Amino acid sequence: MEPLGRPRRNVELKARDGDPARSLDTCLSLGARDRGVIVQRDTYFDVLTGRLKLREETPGKPHLIQYVRASEPQQRPSSYRIVEVGDGAALRAALAESLGIRGVVSKRRRLLLWNDVRIHLDQVEGLGCFVELEAVAPSESNLTREHELVIELRDALRITDDRLCAKGYAEQLLGDAGRGAAGAPAGD
Repeated sequence: MEPLGRPRRNVELKARDGDPARSLDTCLSLGARDRGVIVQRDTYFDVLTGRLKLREETPGKPHLIQYVRASEPQQRPSSYRIVEVGDGAALRAALAESLGIRGVVSKRRRLLLWNDVRIHLDQVEGLGCFVELEAVAPSESNLTREHELVIELRDALRITDDRLCAKGYAEQLLGDAGRGAAGAPAGD
């Protein structure tokens, strides 16, 4: 467990997925555990630094996610905090009133787990299909192992540079309007 207040970290990569069935088969052949489909709605809020979203999902409970990461296409480190929320609708209304909503992303996510990597096979409304890899790091990690795991999966999934995505889903949907305060990207 991470010390109180200290952000968690991961190494992540996002790419377009032209063949979701092949991606699923590849992940399963590597021994990934299929955790099923999750329907998610992420509401992004205007913030000065980093990104802030409320994720409401079925199955699951709502949670608020604050995170910071670079907008670049290659695998990149991310630091984040997740806070479970009792009443997602009430929190969404309060944050919308006080911060303003940057955008909303709706998706169907197939979640697979491989080693310490969360594999997301996403179908995003208005954007299409994506594969997202998140290698979760323990607090003492220097991120070397996490980068290696993402590289291994990237190779297995045959993710070429032309498929990589620097922008998160919300930023892709909003285009230039997805820029937050002080030019901060809106999120994914």
